[in-house]
Amino acid sequence: MYGAIISGTGSYLPEKILTNHDLEKIVETSDEWIKTRTGISERRIAGNGIITSDMAAAAAQQAMLTAGVSADKVDLIVLATVTPDMVFPATACIVQHKIGARAAAFDVNAACSGFVYALSVAEQYIKAGSAKNVLVIGAETYSTILDWTDRNTCVLFGDGAGAVLLTQSTDKSRGIISSRLYTDGSMSETICVPGGGAKYPCSLESIEKRLHYMKMKGNETFKVAVRSLTESAQTILQENNYTTADLDLFIPHQANSRIIQSVANYLSLPEEKLFCNIDKYGNTSAASIPIALDEAVAAGRLKPGNLLLVSAFGGGLTWGASLIRW
Repeated sequence: MYGAIISGTGSYLPEKILTNHDLEKIVETSDEWIKTRTGISERRIAGNGIITSDMAAAAAQQAMLTAGVSADKVDLIVLATVTPDMVFPATACIVQHKIGARAAAFDVNAACSGFVYALSVAEQYIKAGSAKNVLVIGAETYSTILDWTDRNTCVLFGDGAGAVLLTQSTDKSRGIISSRLYTDGSMSETICVPGGGAKYPCSLESIEKRLHYMKMKGNETFKVAVRSLTESAQTILQENNYTTADLDLFIPHQANSRIIQSVANYLSLPEEKLFCNIDKYGNTSAASIPIALDEAVAAGRLKPGNLLLVSAFGGGLTWGASLIRW
């Protein structure tokens, strides 16, 4: 039986920084209001023609470089995004071409849970012996689907990409231990972009109704997110005979600092075991966990043998967690 280890990490963040003070000039909000309710001070915005595949390719190339694996050795590319370059083909196909790979490639749409979903899919290919090296990417250009007149959503999100190279291994002392995925489709309209699909095709009416922008029911989302992130973390730890005391680092989806802190409190996790960078980047959706993971590695927050937990929640509703021995 094969295992799947993370052999390399990478990330890409656009140069343009949009601060809370910048947003004060766009919508009726304030730096204090945003910081108090979300913990966000600034976020990155793609510009100058930079699109999702560009950021994904840059993050993927960095992950391959740190892993010491060339593009011709990559067997599969799984890209998590809800902001693809176009409806089809899959943005993963475009990334394949940009990095010079010949791998099979497809997208995964699970909103902010996308990276955890994609990681779980990649893990199964490796464990089955169908792939030896898999690029798992989370990339989003959320600035393209935000309603910049809606202060409740436009202050939350940012653009960016993160990637890991997942490699086949027979070393049972490290790698992905377990993953758990969940869905509740009855709440599919809690976080969504209504327009652009078969239900509301692009039309003058759909544009006038602003259906092509992200919609979110904030209060409902907060409560469900805290409960789901907490329960999925507790479940995956219990199933593998661990407790939160065994964890060395917890990287949750970077959605809101109050959500992150509430989950940490429920899990009785001390500050030093929690990784949070939402203040700098906002919510980058499927890209948030791999960006945070790359930063954690660069900062020396993960050492060989450490027990890592990543957990995410997003539209669908979807949520899930992965337990990893570094």
